[in-house]
Amino acid sequence: MKIAVIIQARMGSTRLPGKILMEVMGKPLIEYQIERINQTRSIDEVIIATTTKSEDDSIVNLCNKRKINFFRGSEEDVLSRFYDTAVKYNVDVIVRLTSDCPLIDPEVIDRTVYYFLNNSFDYVSNTVNRKYPRGLDVEVLTMNTLTRMHNEAKSKCEREHVTPYVFNNSNDFIIGSIENDIDLSSYRWTVDTEEDFLLVKKIISSLYPKTESFLMKDILDLLELNSEWKEINNYVKQKLL
Repeated sequence: MKIAVIIQARMGSTRLPGKILMEVMGKPLIEYQIERINQTRSIDEVIIATTTKSEDDSIVNLCNKRKINFFRGSEEDVLSRFYDTAVKYNVDVIVRLTSDCPLIDPEVIDRTVYYFLNNSFDYVSNTVNRKYPRGLDVEVLTMNTLTRMHNEAKSKCEREHVTPYVFNNSNDFIIGSIENDIDLSSYRWTVDTEEDFLLVKKIISSLYPKTESFLMKDILDLLELNSEWKEINNYVKQKLL
């Protein structure tokens, strides 16, 4: 059974174009994310699912340079892009991540994947009842679930945002929720604005030189010492589906 992370990635962004290749200490954010995924115990492969648009050639160039598997598909029908990626690489269990989460925690990924594997779920996420910081989002689903979604989802929202079909038809799927012990949902560690990038840059620049395998707890400890950092992007509102 192959368990693969599929990261949806593109250069186009309404708020911060090109954000995934913005650099911290000479390295693009997407590389930090991939490094952190590679620290997991549960993941067999990392695949970038990008678009056929010419502006995303730079993502493909990075994948070729770093020997990262990738697939190019529709920009707007992201669900079909995910499905075609999973089919091409013969994936059995899909771990969906988005490319604006360079601080993704490998232990959170493992916890979510193992919870999925040890139960009979069609879909598991740590965002069903969010208690993790935004930016540590993990979704896990079977290939059968992805196939159903691809074949049955019709609305623009369901095609663009990949997994809403599961929740719009929740009676037809066995959905699992994994939650942190304490509510940390007020923290925002994703990158969608310049302010988000500034915070993430401070975190990486502070922790990465000490240990490349820093975890959620290390970030929390750092922010405890620098409580004013949370104000950097505190006003940013998450875009709704």
